[in-house]
This record gives sequence, C-alpha cells and structure tokens, in this order.
Amino acid sequence: MGRAFEFRKARKMKRWSAMSKAFTRIGKDIVMAVKEGGPDPDSNSRLRAVIQNAKAVNMPKDNVERAIKRASDKSQGDYKEVLFEGYAQHGIAVLIETATDNNTRTVANVRSYFNKTDGSLGTSGSVVFMFDHTCNFKIKGDDLDLEELELELIDSGVDEIFEDTDVDENGEEHTSVMVYAPFESFGKIQAYLEENDIEIISSGFERIPQVTKKVTSEQAEDVEKLLEKLEEDDDVQNVYHTMEESAE
Repeated sequence: MGRAFEFRKARKMKRWSAMSKAFTRIGKDIVMAVKEGGPDPDSNSRLRAVIQNAKAVNMPKDNVERAIKRASDKSQGDYKEVLFEGYAQHGIAVLIETATDNNTRTVANVRSYFNKTDGSLGTSGSVVFMFDHTCNFKIKGDDLDLEELELELIDSGVDEIFEDTDVDENGEEHTSVMVYAPFESFGKIQAYLEENDIEIISSGFERIPQVTKKVTSEQAEDVEKLLEKLEEDDDVQNVYHTMEESAE
C-alpha cells in the first residue's frame, strides 16, 4: 500500500473530529457550493458532495437546509478560498487552506501564529510543490470487489484503493473503501460511483506530502504549537505539514 494509505492511517488518529469545527467547515463549504452552482443538489455535484460529508459527521438535516437557504440569500456574503504557505520550527513545511470573508483578518491571524511560534510565513509557491493535491472518496464496502473497482476506475487516474475500518459509537466495526486519485479526477469518479449506485459516505480533497521529515518528540511539540493555533482558527479549513506522523 502506498502513501495515501499511510497518510490516511495517521490522520485518522488525529484531531479535527471536534463537532463544532466540523459543522463550521461544512457550513462554509455549503455557501461556496451554492454560490458556485445553485441550491439544487441534483444539478450541483459539489453541493451533493458537501451534503454527503455533512451526513458523515452527523450534522442535523435542519442545519444543512438552513445553511443552503442562507447561502441562497443574495445578502449572504461569499467565502474566498485562500492558501497560505510557510515553515514551522525545525524545517517543517506547513500548508494552510482557508475559507474567509475577510482576507485582511485571516492574513493577520495566520501571520501572528507563525510569529508567536518562531515559524515563518512564506510567499505563494514556497511549499505547495511539496504536496500532491488529491481527491478522495469513502464508499460503502459491502459487496464490492476492490480489484474490479480499480479496473473500472483506472482510466480516471486512480492512484490507490484500499479497505478502511471504522468503529461506530456502539463499538462495532464497519468496512469501507477509500479511493484516492489526482485532484482533477473528482468529477469523473463521482459520476461513476453515482451512476453505479455505489454509496458515497464522504468525499473531499487532501494534500499529501511527497516527503516527510522525522523529528524528536521535543521538536514535534514545537511544531504542534503552531498546528494547534492554526486549527483553532475559524477561517482555517485544513492544515497539512511534512512532519512524519505516528499512527499510534
């Protein structure tokens, strides 16, 4: 199994599961999807994907419907996706995806986090090349033949397909399948899965580091100070880095 599997295995054990943060993120994703393609999920593939993700984190249906309605209101401001790049201590590259309605505020906040933790905010293009921009789908694994699925999706540029296991609130294990592919393959794969009635649990985009760097536990604590400040910011959607993560 390749980098996508190892990345997924490590990330599963990490934070981001805080429900309030998940709801905030999805709320912004809904606004951006509706502004881009309208409020009807049947004709807006991006909105369909966001609604699937909302279900995956148990976001109430009423919350989703209210968010779509608010996003349809012309007075509702829009969010702009802005990428920030820089270095934490010990030469760890950091890539931050934000969704903001006030870029001045977001820039000031992100810069302050780097400054307070002895990192350095870089210029556009300074670290983004160190990460592969990928799309991913988590689908129901029941009655699926992984080899057959991989053959069907090979023309879409799929990089990796593997089984994943989740544990629900009752402690029961469920098998799902993760599909990783280049960023630009998202539409093709989504269309194939929908046309073949394969249930999509969630989907999204990730930036997988091409090379990771080992650090000591003390150095990792230094880096974590910056990562935690970034992840607590409401404008921040995702934080990626090149520090080697443990799946333990």
